[in-house]
Amino acid sequence: MISFSQLPTIIGGHIIRQATDSPIDPLLLDSRKHTADPTSLFFAMQGRHHDSHRFIPTLYEQGIRQFVVEQGHEASYQHLPEANIIQVAGSMEALQQLTAHHRSQYQLPLLAITGSNGKTIVKEWLSQLLALRYSVVKSPKSYNSQVGVPLSVWLINGTHEYGVFEAGISLPGEMERLEAILQPTAGIFTNIGLAHDEGFTTRRQKLEEKALLFKNCPKIYYCLDHVPVHEVLTAQYPEKTLVTWSWYEEAATYQIQKRLLSTAQTELTITASGQQHTFVVPFQDDVSLENAAHCIVFLLHEGFDTALLQPALLKLRAVPMRLTLKRGIRNCQVIDDTYNNDLVGLQVALDFMAQQKQAAKKTVILSDLLQTGMASAQLYPQVAQLLEARQVDRLIGIGEAMTAHAAAFTAFETQFYEHTEALLQEGIQHQVDNELILVKGARPFGLERVVDRLQQKIHSTVLEVDLGAVAHNLNFFRSKLTPETRLMAMVKALAYGSSSFEIPHLLQYHRVDYLAVAYPDEGVMLREHGITCPILVMNPTPAGFEQLLAYDLEPEIYSMELLQALIAFLKAHDKRVNVHLKIETGMHRLGFASDEISDLIQLLRETPAVRVVGLMSHLAASGETEHDGYTHQQFTLFTKLAGQIEQALGVHTIKHLLNSEGILRFPDYQLDMVRLGIGLYGVGVGEKVQPQLEVANTLKTVISQVKSVPPGSTVGYSRSGKAQRAMKIATLAIGYADGFRRALGNGQGHVWINGHLAPTVGNICMDMC
Repeated sequence: MISFSQLPTIIGGHIIRQATDSPIDPLLLDSRKHTADPTSLFFAMQGRHHDSHRFIPTLYEQGIRQFVVEQGHEASYQHLPEANIIQVAGSMEALQQLTAHHRSQYQLPLLAITGSNGKTIVKEWLSQLLALRYSVVKSPKSYNSQVGVPLSVWLINGTHEYGVFEAGISLPGEMERLEAILQPTAGIFTNIGLAHDEGFTTRRQKLEEKALLFKNCPKIYYCLDHVPVHEVLTAQYPEKTLVTWSWYEEAATYQIQKRLLSTAQTELTITASGQQHTFVVPFQDDVSLENAAHCIVFLLHEGFDTALLQPALLKLRAVPMRLTLKRGIRNCQVIDDTYNNDLVGLQVALDFMAQQKQAAKKTVILSDLLQTGMASAQLYPQVAQLLEARQVDRLIGIGEAMTAHAAAFTAFETQFYEHTEALLQEGIQHQVDNELILVKGARPFGLERVVDRLQQKIHSTVLEVDLGAVAHNLNFFRSKLTPETRLMAMVKALAYGSSSFEIPHLLQYHRVDYLAVAYPDEGVMLREHGITCPILVMNPTPAGFEQLLAYDLEPEIYSMELLQALIAFLKAHDKRVNVHLKIETGMHRLGFASDEISDLIQLLRETPAVRVVGLMSHLAASGETEHDGYTHQQFTLFTKLAGQIEQALGVHTIKHLLNSEGILRFPDYQLDMVRLGIGLYGVGVGEKVQPQLEVANTLKTVISQVKSVPPGSTVGYSRSGKAQRAMKIATLAIGYADGFRRALGNGQGHVWINGHLAPTVGNICMDMC
C-alpha cells in the first residue's frame, strides 16, 4: 500500500504539512461520499461549476486527515493541525498519475473496451464469463470517465488475475490519459455513433482519439461491419493483430451466422479457419446479439474453454445500467441493485440511497460480496463501516460469509440468513413498514426474488423513470454553461409527470441553484419532503401568499394586480419577501409590458418589503432558426428593461431568460442563470442534440392475450381495425386512461415488443389496446 510520504515521487507537488505517514485508501473525490476513515485521501478539485476545496474544513471535522489540494487555495486548510496535505498543480492529473502508478505494480492481463455504445454491457458480460476461470476486477457500473477510470483501477489488488475496464471520452486528449492509467494488454472497439460528437471537429477525429486507447495493445477486436472503425484501426495500427468478426464479410477473422429460435433465443454459428462453433444466446434483438458476438469472439480467440461457455451464455441477462428506484409495499421505497455486488458498487448504491427523500428507516438487504480480492476478515468490517457511515438502521445479511462475520455489524439492527430462500420462507414482506430499502446482491443469490416480494403490484402498466438519465442530461446541459452561470431546474407538474420527490432530491443532490414549480402547493410539498434549495413559484396567487412566506418560496410576479395584492398582504402581516419579476418581451403570455416599467419601478421604490432578487422573461421560439431574429429582439428588449429596473432600484439581480433549447442555441445569452426544463428529461430538443441525451421516462405494460385473426376480420370498436391478411394480434393492458392517447390508434402509434416496433390495430380503448 502506498503511504502519504511517497506521493511527491509519484504525483509531483510538495508536502506542505504531514502529521503522520499514513497509508492511502480509499480515494475520495466527492465530499458527500465518504466514510470517516483517516487513511482516506481526498482530492480537492476546482472545476467549471464547483470547487471542493471549500469542503476541506468540514471533512476534517468529520475525520478525514489526508488531502491533495491545488495551488491558490491556502485559506481552505490553514487550521488543520493533524492533517496530511500535499499541494499539486492539478488534482485531476495527480489522481490519474497515482492510479497509473498503482496499475503498473500489477502484471495481470487487462482488456480495455471503448466505443459509442455497448461498452458497459460487453464489460459486464465478459467479466461474468471470465469469472468462470479467473479472479476478475472490473470497472463498476459505467465508471469510464477521466474520474471513473482512475477510481476503477484503484480496485486492482494482488488477488486479481484478469481486468476488464471500459473507457469513454468526450474531448480530444482524454483517451491518452486513460490509456496511461489502464495500460491495457488487449482491446475491444464496440462501434461508433453520435455520442459526444459535439466535442470533436469530425467523426473521424473522434474515432482516431478513441483508438488511442489501443496504442500499446498487441491485439484489437472489433466488428468488420463497422466500416469507419475498420478504416481507422487499419490506418492507425497496420502492425497490430486486428481480430475481426462479421455478419456478412468473408474477409473477417470470424464469420457469424444467426438463426432466430422460437424460444426467444438465437443460435449463432461462428466459423474461423475452417473450424465451426455453435452457441445459443438468450436474445433476439440486434443490439444484444452484437454485444454477445463481441464477447464470444474475444473468448474464442483467447482460447477460453467452450464447454464452460455455452451454459454461461444462457445465463446472460440485460444489464441494468443504473440503480432502479421502485415503489414498494407498505409505504416503502425499494432500490433494486441485484445484478452484482462488490465494494465500490456498494458505495455507489449507498450514495444513491442517501439522495432519496428521508424515510422513517433505512434498511439494506445485502448478499455476500464476491470477487473483491479481499480476505473476509478484512472485507466485512469495512462493509460495516460503510453502512454505519451512511446511517443505515437495519442490515439483513444473506450468505455464509455475511453470517460468519455477523459480529462485525454491531452499530445497527441485524438479521442474517445463509441463503435467500430462508429469507423468502420467513416472509420479508411482513418485516417492512415505511422504509427505504436497498436490495444489493451478487447474481447467484437471486435477490430479484426479494425485490419482487417487496415491490408494489397494483397495476401492470408502469411509468419507469430513469434517475441516471436525468443526471446525465443535467450534466450535459451544465457542460454548455460558463462557470459562473447558475442553473434553475424545472420540476413543475410533478417533474413533468416523472416523480413526486425523487427527481427534486436528485437535483438538489447535484447542487442545482434553483428549482421551479408552477404553484405554491408544489413548493410546500417539496419543503415538507426535505428540499432546502431556493424554489421559484411561477404561478403564485393571493390565496397562496401565506404559504410563500411560511415555506420560504420565491414568487414570480408578472402583473401590477398581482404585485399590488402581494404588497397589501405584506403590509397586513408586516413581512418581506424575495421576488422574481417577469418582463414581457414577446411571448405574450405573462409579464410586465414595456409601458408598465416606469409605474413598476415607482411602486417598488415605495415598497422595501418587496425585494427584487430576479428578473426573467421567456423566449417564444428559441428552437426555430427561422425565428432567430425575433429571439435576438427579445434578448435586446429584456436586457434593456432589466437594466432600467436594476439601475432605478440600485440592485443587482439574477437575470434569466434561456430555456432548454436556448441553452443549446444561444450561449451568449446565458446571463446570470438559465432555466432547464423539458431537456432535463431527454426530449424536446433538436435532432442534432437528441442522441446526446437519455430519455428519462419509459411507459411499460404487459400483453394480456395473443390471438390469431383471419383475413377480413375487424378489430376493436367501430370495426376500425381491418386484417388484410392473417395476423397475430396482442392485446395490451394499457389505454387512454393510462395516457396512451386515442389518436395513437389505427397504426398511428407504435409499441416496442421484444425489441421490435409494432403498430396499433384498431381504436385505443380506455384500458386496453
